[in-house]
Amino acid sequence: MKLSRHEVESIAHLARLEISADEIPVYVDNLSRIIDFVQHLDEAATDGVTPMAHPLNMTQPLRPDVVSETDRRELYQQNAAAVESGLYLVPRVLE
Repeated sequence: MKLSRHEVESIAHLARLEISADEIPVYVDNLSRIIDFVQHLDEAATDGVTPMAHPLNMTQPLRPDVVSETDRRELYQQNAAAVESGLYLVPRVLE
């Protein structure tokens, strides 16, 4: 798929990229080649291939669910302007 100059200018605008007029033909060519490559990947035979979340057959190692730090909430809340029931009170932002 060949992108047009106008499409590349539109993409650059949406991405908030400042591209000079001299650079646009290079971007047209490069982006068109990328799109062609992705379309080529769509043609790959994937029948019978199970989708996977990770290329390696691994499980996430888990750690024991134990408390590793002391509760320091009261110490931290001493500097707060307002606290109630262990929660920080802040001014309302939206009415």
